[in-house]
Amino acid sequence: MVVLLLAGGAFGGRAWLRAMRDSPGPLPKTTNIVVPRGGLDRLATGLAEAGAIDNPLLFKAIVWLNPNGALHAAEFTFPEHASLNQVLTILRTAHPVERLITIPEGLTAHQIAALLTKADAMLGDVARFEEGSVLPQTYAYEYGATRDSVLGRARTAMTKAVASAWAGRAADLPLATPRDAVIMASLVERETAKPEERAHVAAVYENRLRQGMKLQADPTVVYAASGGAGVLDHPLTRAELDRDDPFNTYRNVGLPPAPICAPSVASILAVLHPAQSDDLYFVADGRGGHAFATTLDAHERNVARYRALVAGQSPQR
Repeated sequence: MVVLLLAGGAFGGRAWLRAMRDSPGPLPKTTNIVVPRGGLDRLATGLAEAGAIDNPLLFKAIVWLNPNGALHAAEFTFPEHASLNQVLTILRTAHPVERLITIPEGLTAHQIAALLTKADAMLGDVARFEEGSVLPQTYAYEYGATRDSVLGRARTAMTKAVASAWAGRAADLPLATPRDAVIMASLVERETAKPEERAHVAAVYENRLRQGMKLQADPTVVYAASGGAGVLDHPLTRAELDRDDPFNTYRNVGLPPAPICAPSVASILAVLHPAQSDDLYFVADGRGGHAFATTLDAHERNVARYRALVAGQSPQR
């Protein structure tokens, strides 16, 4: 009789645990929860504090009765009213929550560092890195990733992209090294917001390089005047255009000493495959693009038209 009672009690206990395991849990809505490291006790306590389970002791009992797979600590998505069985399945088999950070093209190193510093769920500081060494694109990461690890992936991506683009470059370019290409691409990136203009702007700059002309690129002056921030709160002044600075391409012949931003792959490809053009000049056309010219006379007419559209704004070339 005693044996029958014990057997019945054990059966009833297992049935009760099974029912509890499959019953709806307390989580009121689908939620991302960071499951802490530190063993089963810490994990169960963390789930209870986050509202995913009601009873840590019951959760641990079910884990002990179902020891088929390690429990992982990470950030997971738990569905509304997830049962204990669902919670266990997620902890054993689910992929961690994937977060995304987008580094837009044309940002300076200063701006990229600020973006990474503000990124949610990343750890650590951002080490100093060279201008133009990061590839603008979207990067996936998990909760707790270090900022330097994401930055390292972005730098590796740029290195690979530049190497690939350089290997397939056009012949007879006035660019001696892959770094020259990145520097030139950074000028193109900051000069035009129109993708269809990139190769044409690149052609103008490269034609100027071939003829020993100053590039006279406003973005290089902005970079110098802003201390590398890449933006000013005012139009360029005559004093800034006349400033003696290695990045001032109104005063110095040739490329600036370093990139002025992180260029996109599209801009890198544009400078390595420039448009077929003899143009040496361009100026804003007042409609978001540029008017190009081969001769100084034609350029001055374009400048006059631009000034008529935007009264009082000095020409960009």
